[in-house]
Amino acid sequence: MTKVRVSEQGRITIPADVRRKLGIQPGDELALEAREDEAVLWPLRSVDELFGIFHEYAQGRDAEWDTVRREAQEAVAKQVADE
Repeated sequence: MTKVRVSEQGRITIPADVRRKLGIQPGDELALEAREDEAVLWPLRSVDELFGIFHEYAQGRDAEWDTVRREAQEAVAKQVADE
């Protein structure tokens, strides 16, 4: 776990080691989700970046789009975390 501090303007700085691990570059967009008692932040990936991962994952699957999308997001999150 990495500890960060919120500035007076409500900003946080993402430490360099976390940015490197997640592949976050200046100008990248991030998603922020407020859950019960936590905030989850992750990098948004372009369709081009995700196409190869999604195509490989979705081959031969017959499921609702929301299910496939959620499972693909989880697979991408795991792949990013493992890098």
